[in-house]
Amino acid sequence: MTKPVDIRRLATGVPGLDAVLGGGLPEFSFNLLTGPPGAGKTTLAHQLMFALATPQQPALFFTALGEPPWKMLRYQQQFSFFNLDKIGSSIRFVNLSEVLAAGDLEEVLARIVAEVQAFGPVFVFVDSFRSVMAEFQQPDNRRMGLRRFTQQLGTTLAGWQTTSFLIGEYSPQTDPHPVFTVADGILALEQSVQRNSIVRKIQVLKMRGQATSPGVHTLRITGDGLTIFPSATVHDDSSATPQGNAPARNDIRVT
Repeated sequence: MTKPVDIRRLATGVPGLDAVLGGGLPEFSFNLLTGPPGAGKTTLAHQLMFALATPQQPALFFTALGEPPWKMLRYQQQFSFFNLDKIGSSIRFVNLSEVLAAGDLEEVLARIVAEVQAFGPVFVFVDSFRSVMAEFQQPDNRRMGLRRFTQQLGTTLAGWQTTSFLIGEYSPQTDPHPVFTVADGILALEQSVQRNSIVRKIQVLKMRGQATSPGVHTLRITGDGLTIFPSATVHDDSSATPQGNAPARNDIRVT
C-alpha cells in the first residue's frame, strides 16, 4: 500500500487564522481570497506575504488594479507587519496593467509565467483577479477562454510548486466561475453594518485535504493587520511550519 503524501502546513502569521484553517495553510495550494470592497482582502494578502516571504522563499505580487503598486504600498506600510527591507529582496511587485490593456489572455498568462520563471517565487499573489477577468467579458475565438486561462494558471503555478493566492470581489454563492472549482482553498471575507459599527467576518468555504473550523468567524482590522476570532472551540496543532518572520505558534484554544 502506497504511503499517503504528507502535505506541509505553513504558519500564516495572521492571529487566529491557523486555527480556523485546521493547522495552517497547505503548501503548494491554489487559493482564492474573496469579498466586497473594504472587507480586508488586500490587507490579508499583504499580511500573509510579509509573514511568509524570505530571501530563500520569495514572493511575487501581481497588481491588476489599474494603479501603480506604490500607491497601494503607501497605505499598506501603515501596518506593523510591513517590512520595507523585504521589498526587492524577498518581495517583488509586477504591474499587469499594460499587458491587460492589450486584450489577450494568452499574453497575460505568458507574462505571469515569464515573471515566475525569472524570479522563482515560492508564493504568488494576483490582485485583483477579478480585474483580470473583467477585461475579457466578450467572447472572442481568437482569445483564450476564461475557463482555460484559469485552469492553465492554476496548473502552471502548481507545476512551479508555488503557494498562490488570487484576490477578487467574487461571491462563490452567486458567481458561477470556474476558478471556484480549480481552487484548493477559498477564504470568503464579508462585512456588514450593525448599528454604528462595521462587523467583518471570514469563512473557509473550501480547503482541500484538511478539516477546517466550520462556520463564520469574526475578524478585526487594527494597526497590526487582521486578527481572527474563531467562533467555536478550536484545537490548533503544532504542525504548521513557521515561514519568514511568522512566529512559532503555541497551541490555541478559543471558546
